[in-house]
Amino acid sequence: MNYLRRMVMVVGIFAGCTAWSFSSMAAQEMTAEEAVDLYISGLLSKMEQIKPLYESDRNLYFDNVESALAEFVDFREVARGVMAKYGQGLNGASAEQLDRFAVVFRASLVEFYGSALAEYGGVEYEILENTQQSSNPERSSNVRMSILGDDGDRIEVQYTMFLNDERSWKLRNLYVEGVNLRRQYYSRFDNLMNRNEFEIDKVIDLWQIEQ
Repeated sequence: MNYLRRMVMVVGIFAGCTAWSFSSMAAQEMTAEEAVDLYISGLLSKMEQIKPLYESDRNLYFDNVESALAEFVDFREVARGVMAKYGQGLNGASAEQLDRFAVVFRASLVEFYGSALAEYGGVEYEILENTQQSSNPERSSNVRMSILGDDGDRIEVQYTMFLNDERSWKLRNLYVEGVNLRRQYYSRFDNLMNRNEFEIDKVIDLWQIEQ
């Protein structure tokens, strides 16, 4: 399976997490594995609902994708990780810059993943046993998943989850067969910083243009 094919499959799992809402009590009762499994369990029906909108009402289609992503992903936390060293220290991004990048980053993800979802063909998955327990599971819990695509190929995905202030499980990072996707995005951010005299505002402006 080529890399693009793998990404489209994972995008389906990643963005197809239906917009489930959890009360604080319910979130506290769930493990990270249970939360991810609950998100993913609505995948097939969600895809069946979304796909026709891509041709008939593309704005509504992308609104649905964004809603699903927002339920699963903490965009500000992911954006902070993408900025990495550029989001820290006295010379790092300000809170306003981080917020602005989170908005731009969110828009670029919705556009990319939403377009990829149009090619989504369906998968089967299973949650794998996690042999490495976190010392602070509420801050960082890894959930391993094996995904079987419609072409018969199987890949492994790892979700890094955390409990936010509202006690809801959110995605912080994603690994696809060992590849750290947040680090991949950081490499792009770092490249833009080096090409643009380390001006964070300019890099944020360019991020979506060069998507």
